[in-house]
Amino acid sequence: MPDLTLDDDRATGAWVAPLLSTLLTLPACLLVYVVGGLSAMACDSCAGPEADRFESSFGIAFPVLLGGLGVALFLLAAGWALPWERRNSARRVGLALAAPVMVPCVYGVFMALVDWP
Repeated sequence: MPDLTLDDDRATGAWVAPLLSTLLTLPACLLVYVVGGLSAMACDSCAGPEADRFESSFGIAFPVLLGGLGVALFLLAAGWALPWERRNSARRVGLALAAPVMVPCVYGVFMALVDWP
């Protein structure tokens, strides 16, 4: 009979990957949120059809930005919430890597969606 207790042992250092991910993801999310929010002022001096195009595209892009940042925070929380067992180490590291990578990807999508003046 195989010994199944090896997979259920508590992983030593399981907190390292989520901690590093937290230290990268939270400031990046805050920075992208502030830059995205302030970018609404990019077309303050615009008028007419240019302003309409910008506002309509920004109205779609900003909720996409917020949703993507929410997904990054969800990935971060999932990395912390996994049981701290050896068998979950690869999943935890994967989630810890995916969270900070998601932030610049979402910012890139935001920048592409907005029709800049």
